[in-house]
Amino acid sequence: MDLVERIRPEYDSLSLHVPIRAKKRMLGEIDVLARKGSKIDIYEVKCSHRIVKAKRQKRKMHKYLQTKFNFFFYCGSSGSLIML
Repeated sequence: MDLVERIRPEYDSLSLHVPIRAKKRMLGEIDVLARKGSKIDIYEVKCSHRIVKAKRQKRKMHKYLQTKFNFFFYCGSSGSLIML
């Protein structure tokens, strides 16, 4: 994955395809969860530049995760990385 190789040097650890669950229900999946010390960054990967779905995923993560994080959108076709 291009994104993982691009950001790997900046973080202590990277986790891919992390499921988000509430009780027995699946709420979504974090494509890339990156950590550096106590800082957490979440990357949403899409093939096309459809940022609307990524924004919806961000709202969902803020609602269910109890920690502060930065959220990024990565477009695979153009290779662009945008902080939301």
